[in-house]
Amino acid sequence: MDITERAKQRIRTTGETLASSVFEFAKRLPLVKDRIAAEYDKLLVDLRKSAKPYADEFASSSRLPEQGRPHAELLAELESLREREEARWREGFMSGGVYHGEPEHVALLERAYAIHSQTNPLHSDIWPSISKYEAEIVAMTGDMLGSASVAAPDEVCGTVTSGGTESILLAMKTYRDQARVERGIRRPNMVAPITAHAAFDKASQYFGIELRKTPVGADFRADVDAAKRAVDRNTICMIGSAPAFAHGMVDPIEALSSYAKQRGIGFHTDACLGGFVLPWARELGREVPGFDFRLPGVTSISADTHKYGYAAKGTSVLLHRSKAQRKFQWFTITDWPGGMYMSPTIAGSRPGGLSAACWVALQAIGRAGYLDATAKILAAGDQVRAGIRAIPELELLGDPLWVIAFRSRDPEVDIYRVLDVMTQRHWNLNGLHRPACMHIALTLRHTHEGVVERLLADLREAVEHVKAHPSEQGGMAPVYGLAGTLPARGAVRDMLGMYLDALYEV
Repeated sequence: MDITERAKQRIRTTGETLASSVFEFAKRLPLVKDRIAAEYDKLLVDLRKSAKPYADEFASSSRLPEQGRPHAELLAELESLREREEARWREGFMSGGVYHGEPEHVALLERAYAIHSQTNPLHSDIWPSISKYEAEIVAMTGDMLGSASVAAPDEVCGTVTSGGTESILLAMKTYRDQARVERGIRRPNMVAPITAHAAFDKASQYFGIELRKTPVGADFRADVDAAKRAVDRNTICMIGSAPAFAHGMVDPIEALSSYAKQRGIGFHTDACLGGFVLPWARELGREVPGFDFRLPGVTSISADTHKYGYAAKGTSVLLHRSKAQRKFQWFTITDWPGGMYMSPTIAGSRPGGLSAACWVALQAIGRAGYLDATAKILAAGDQVRAGIRAIPELELLGDPLWVIAFRSRDPEVDIYRVLDVMTQRHWNLNGLHRPACMHIALTLRHTHEGVVERLLADLREAVEHVKAHPSEQGGMAPVYGLAGTLPARGAVRDMLGMYLDALYEV
């Protein structure tokens, strides 16, 4: 990113901070507070409709029934709701979300979970089988991500977590505690590109670690020089994505991790999205930048088994280069009246059935299966990129492999209105900000015959519809546009909070 772009970004950030402060102050003034509340009430109508589409079709329960309901009746209601939601992802209309979904594979995972539905790895003495599964999941994932290249391969270790967010949280907690003990750091910071996952912001808030966000270049990869400038004596780790969620680009992790090693700090590769794709893409001959333990500066990696590892939702792997580092992840307490207590991750009790299903997925698919799945997804990616390039009004962002972002190059074509039209055609794509764009994360659901062709045909027609109806209003386009451009970020936070509130309303 050049000097002009960096200056624009700094001005924008300063302006947003000021606007947010003014907004928060104004909200306390009675007249302004009432007007804002009135506007929020209007917005809540649409938010509630989105959050509760079944409100008029199914009875709601705000208290326990006097008598337990018949099992058959309950299961029938579950089946009815499942049938309404399943077609959309099964037919490939969804970006990401469900990464495998074939009935035989789903049935295998469900059977594995059912066998171990009563297990809890917190009680490893009662269910040592779950410890076996988790240790092997970690070892298999580490082997895939370069543990053999480490001087002492047996040192590469890790844990199974509940998902990518927990993997990232635990990694940052580990670096914080390690730096506190070994370097005496009391005001830690971490350095990440602006495209790093939102879980790093969450880790910053949860664990009191300053997050220093650095710009990306025109290729949407982290700006190495900017990252270097952000590092100081209180930096506990640097971060890179493989790839980043928004634009599907792999950061220059070799350069970033090399600098981290030079400075004696940790480096975390967030491969939650790509950990189970990039190794196989490399083996298939695709150009894949270095990102894993083959790079000596990489000290931890997160990789989601419940994405392209094709396990059931609720598992991820956090890997550490050494056991000496991982020990700072553990939680132990020795003076609790309830006895000695320890847990490897944030949760205490955990569903062992998910770990069993994860182990089964890795064993059932094997190396050949992952290679085959990756080849199909990358071929679909080639087709989607070519199709988007053939639409004059659209522009690809960067050169991603399978998480493909694009924006409008035509001022008459609002990309968020295109997204609305695609939603009307049953698609569930991801609207993104800064820049305004959308993306699709391709999965095995999109490799079925005719799915990519349908996507591209609908996309072409959506663009033409927006051009032909320039004054058309409605949908989510105004909300996306507002959220992306409104300088008072507090108003956007309020909007998100209201949606979360609506989700938990009966």
